[in-house]
Amino acid sequence: MNPVTAISPASVNLESFLLEVTEVVNTTLDLDTLLRRVAELIGRVIEYEIFAILLLNEKTQELRIRFSVGHPPELAERLRIKVGEGVTGLAAQRRDAVLVNDVTADSRYIEQVAGVRSELAVPLIVKNRVIGVIDIEARQAQYFNEEHKRLLALLASRIAAGIENARLYTRVYKHSQTLTVLNEISRELTSILNLDELLKRIAELLTRLIDYQMFSILLLDSAGTTLQHRFSVRFKKNIHLKHDIPIERGLVGYAASHKQPVLVRDVSKDDRYIQLNPETRSELAVPLIYQDKAIGVLDLEHTKRGYFTEDHMRTLTTLAAQVAIAIENARLYQRIAEQEGRLERDLAMARELQFRMLPADRPKLERVQVAARFVPAHAIGGDFYDFIPYSGGRMGFAIGDVSGKGVAAALYAGLAGGILRSSAVSEPSAAEMLALVNTSLVERPVAAQFVSMIYAIWDEADGTLQISNSGLPRPIYCRGANIEVIQATGLPLGLFEDATYEELILQPQPGELCVFLSDGIIDARNREGDGFGRERVERVISESCALSAEGIVEAIFDAVYAHTQGYEPFDDQTVVVLRMDPPSAETKKKVAGARNA
Repeated sequence: MNPVTAISPASVNLESFLLEVTEVVNTTLDLDTLLRRVAELIGRVIEYEIFAILLLNEKTQELRIRFSVGHPPELAERLRIKVGEGVTGLAAQRRDAVLVNDVTADSRYIEQVAGVRSELAVPLIVKNRVIGVIDIEARQAQYFNEEHKRLLALLASRIAAGIENARLYTRVYKHSQTLTVLNEISRELTSILNLDELLKRIAELLTRLIDYQMFSILLLDSAGTTLQHRFSVRFKKNIHLKHDIPIERGLVGYAASHKQPVLVRDVSKDDRYIQLNPETRSELAVPLIYQDKAIGVLDLEHTKRGYFTEDHMRTLTTLAAQVAIAIENARLYQRIAEQEGRLERDLAMARELQFRMLPADRPKLERVQVAARFVPAHAIGGDFYDFIPYSGGRMGFAIGDVSGKGVAAALYAGLAGGILRSSAVSEPSAAEMLALVNTSLVERPVAAQFVSMIYAIWDEADGTLQISNSGLPRPIYCRGANIEVIQATGLPLGLFEDATYEELILQPQPGELCVFLSDGIIDARNREGDGFGRERVERVISESCALSAEGIVEAIFDAVYAHTQGYEPFDDQTVVVLRMDPPSAETKKKVAGARNA
């Protein structure tokens, strides 16, 4: 770092900068990406060489580096700072920013990087709860000042909310990933018809979900009275066990006879335990249920007490249902093949139904041309759009993007669209509509599902367009080939009960147009992984602004297709265009009459 004064916040447009920070924290749900972008933004107003965001472990009351610049990787990995210790710990304890102009004269300082002279630490607080600290350091004394302190404290509240949202999303995403792995395993298992090969593959795939030491699959004999070891692994080695267990004995017998999982954190304290492995300390047994009948047990063991958790039990229980089906797969193969054929037909029908749920016709308005197109990434998708007539010559326009893809996203999109339509009865404003849909979705939570939506209301009488956004890319406004970005942002729907939404009101003139689009357009990639990008979208709109609304939609999709070179899209793509036409003489007469009245 050069020995110069740090950049003054007064030298930047604070209002514009805060708006940019707000947009980043409201629209970035990946925690790593959020922290990196926060570091970049802060670096634009406070030049630093050493930077860290530390997050608080509430149970241990320790701060741990989650993102850093200038810290040795091994230090960032092992460093733990108790609340109240050091400058960062003091900031967390006081719940206030701490500025140290010369750390060599401050006994509280904990040296992490050699040569540091100045340090500024600001707590991250959400709903009166400290979740971490932003810490910046410099090798020059008196480097930071009160102006930096005030600015960083102002940013911290916004950043803290974004971090908390991203952490919540990460937890939801991890759960979703577990379900995805379960789904992948299930698909693979149901394709294996040889029983011995199937049991071996179950043991291999299970390691993707649970790091076990001992594993057995026991199946009931034909009489339904004895559990027989059909496959066993001990410390990554396959072994053959001949020990059969009566259905009423042991933890596995209890699981099978009662058709419910058994989790024992310390087998020495459970009378049901039968000692087959002296090393075993904890055990998890889950029954295999097929058509409401126990056909066997999945059994996990570990040398650590308390190793298995409730999450492990839920995961293994979910997997067990698919394993049971896979074991019966040889006899049911032909039936499953027929079911797959029906599923394909159902999926084709679902695609047709989804397109029929979209508006059949474009609204016919005196002063606005309307065009829209939806292209799903798969057979069916999670994007949607709708046109909702209001009284008094007004028209509502909605474009939505559900998280995820495929059947689940399409079903959730149908739910969101139904809520949208039912909420329109009261003719709410744009922001009120998003709030109503959000409330309804929060009351019907679905894991890892949320909706990003733009809702706009066109008033034919006074020529105004009211816009509110909840996580979609910001709308694009074009006047005379000049592109403007409509600064409408907001949190996605269905995640946060107390989310609020803002709305903007525009008064577009004839020839001007407004483009709403889902992120599948911006993120469309070619085979080299190059994204289409917002800049290309804006250029296409600028070059085609003289076309009709339908022509502009066509131009956008043609450009995306040319960029991707026919490469299969990985996300749904939707565009809605509103192009302002000059009002007809009849409309002018109606408006003039209404004003005179």
